[in-house]
Amino acid sequence: MDNQRKVIALGFFDGVHMGHGALLRTVAERAKALDAVPCAFTFDRSPAAALTGKAVPLLSGVGDRERLMHELYGIREVIVAPFDVMRQMDWQDFVAQYLQKELGVIHVVAGHDFRFGYKGEGNPQRLADKCRELGMGCDIIPKVEIDGFIVSSTYIRSLVQEGKMERARWFLGHPHTLSGPVVHGSELGRTLGTPTANLLVPEGVIAPGFGVYASRVVLAGGEIRLAVTNVGTRPTVNTDKSAVTVEPWILDYRGDLYGKDIRVEFYARLRPERKFPSVQALRDAILENARQTREYFAKAER
Repeated sequence: MDNQRKVIALGFFDGVHMGHGALLRTVAERAKALDAVPCAFTFDRSPAAALTGKAVPLLSGVGDRERLMHELYGIREVIVAPFDVMRQMDWQDFVAQYLQKELGVIHVVAGHDFRFGYKGEGNPQRLADKCRELGMGCDIIPKVEIDGFIVSSTYIRSLVQEGKMERARWFLGHPHTLSGPVVHGSELGRTLGTPTANLLVPEGVIAPGFGVYASRVVLAGGEIRLAVTNVGTRPTVNTDKSAVTVEPWILDYRGDLYGKDIRVEFYARLRPERKFPSVQALRDAILENARQTREYFAKAER
């Protein structure tokens, strides 16, 4: 690990929402004032899942968390630590030996509910006291509320699973995204004249509620295109009702995306998933969704 002085945010940062943003903006401000590197510390897997033994579907994988922190808040380095190792570490050693001595941290930023170390014995008050003892700076950020709701990953997950993308975007501060490689699908879209890019949902990451969405797709080179994205089991044509797919039809685009990574940004649900009486009726609905998508983004740009 390099010995550059660091200002660091501590947390899991699932979704990198507006509550996390309060920590990350503080890190950027402190780092600038102290001529240090703005950093974030996160875990390789969900602490809640590890502690309870129950699956916790996430809003974002590690790669998306890193990208969002960098693009939105100017975080230059994201340190991804193994949770199973960190949960065994004495909380005082975490601050003194790991943060200060090993990482070169000179200022720490954490949320009001951050717990760390063996049996979660580290808490914000202990963190602040230990930092003061060691001559490190420390900011504890209070909870963030929007419209009377505490901003939390748990609440935003419920919005995404219900397909409420516009409200989710309000709490996230950015559109909900899914990133991954394009894989081969049934290629039915090609026969309909609406070829889709089939996206693999990262393991452990939630898919939005079933339906059709006005979305944007960011291609590997950074080009941004409008898209109509279907999330669901394709009941009109698919006999396997358990196979969930995420399929953006990228408007006005021709090109081979197989094997390439893309990012889908979800803005608004146009309709729930439904079974159509015929393939032609399905095609007509998709074309109408394309018109709605163009209209949605045209209004947004005014």
